[in-house]
Order: sequence, then C-alpha cells, then structure tokens
Amino acid sequence: GMSPMAYLRAVRLRRVHEDLLSVDPDSTTAATIARRWGFAHYGRFGASYRQSYGRTPAQTLKAPRR
Repeated sequence: GMSPMAYLRAVRLRRVHEDLLSVDPDSTTAATIARRWGFAHYGRFGASYRQSYGRTPAQTLKAPRR
C-alpha cells in the first residue's frame, strides 16, 4: 500500500533508529548515522524521523540505554 520510494524511506528510517539505539553516543553523531543510511539532507531526515518516532534523532541517540 505504499510507493517503492516510501517503502525504502521507511526501511532506512528503521535502520537509522536501530543504529541510534545501539551505538555509543559518545563516539558518533545522529548526522553521521543518517548519512550512512543515505540521508543527505539532515533537516528533511530529522523531520521524517520525528514524525515516525515522536522525538529527534539526537534525543534517541542520547536516551538512556537499557
């Protein structure tokens, strides 16, 4: 029920989210992870991420780990 580009964007956002939750926040940035997954424009990426996950990528990166 979604276009191929929308599907690809959703997969890439999910991968970024997984990486943000699993990396050491002192050794990388949210922008670096976003670029790794092909998001060239951080502002648009950040808006899509926030719409999907309810917080910014940086907030996810810095969230306490379980």
